[in-house]
Amino acid sequence: MSEPVSSIRNLGPASDVSFAKAGITSADQLRALGADDAYRALLKSGARPHFIGYYVIVMGLQGRPWNDCQGEEKAALRKTFDALKAEVHGTKEKGRSDLEAALDMIGVIEKRS
Repeated sequence: MSEPVSSIRNLGPASDVSFAKAGITSADQLRALGADDAYRALLKSGARPHFIGYYVIVMGLQGRPWNDCQGEEKAALRKTFDALKAEVHGTKEKGRSDLEAALDMIGVIEKRS
């Protein structure tokens, strides 16, 4: 029997549910996909983008505590997160100005429902 996603460091039972919605039902599947493809799948399944959620996955797959992510490494992961978010969600939502979309991309305003 395969191990659940939550068997990976930093990931709990809520991760099992979120990843299952994205079609990822085991730790082995998550490891095979890697952090970027797995997070892309989460976003495509409707998960709300959250930078900490992304780097928690990255750190967990490396067997490191989530709060080990700092400095230049964290800055590089932020760029990757922003690129994944832009790829999946685009930079402009219907009814939003370019400024509002840009502010959403950097996490300054909440996404409209």
